[in-house]
Amino acid sequence: MHIDWSSLVQSLIESVLFTGFGLVAFAVAFYIIAAVTPFSIRKEIEEDQNTALGIVLGSVIIGIAMVVAAAI
Repeated sequence: MHIDWSSLVQSLIESVLFTGFGLVAFAVAFYIIAAVTPFSIRKEIEEDQNTALGIVLGSVIIGIAMVVAAAI
């Protein structure tokens, strides 16, 4: 069995780059969400046990992940 190392290394590099791009896009989107909300997200979820906010943030995270995955 012959392994094409150049193709393997190229695929690995592309995977790392796309992962980095996805994480940066994800961080920027979460920062924008945190900046736009008029309240502390951490306080609402951790201290006040705001389940609805947790569900909304989870939905936003899944939506952003789907967009990033489709773009990649």
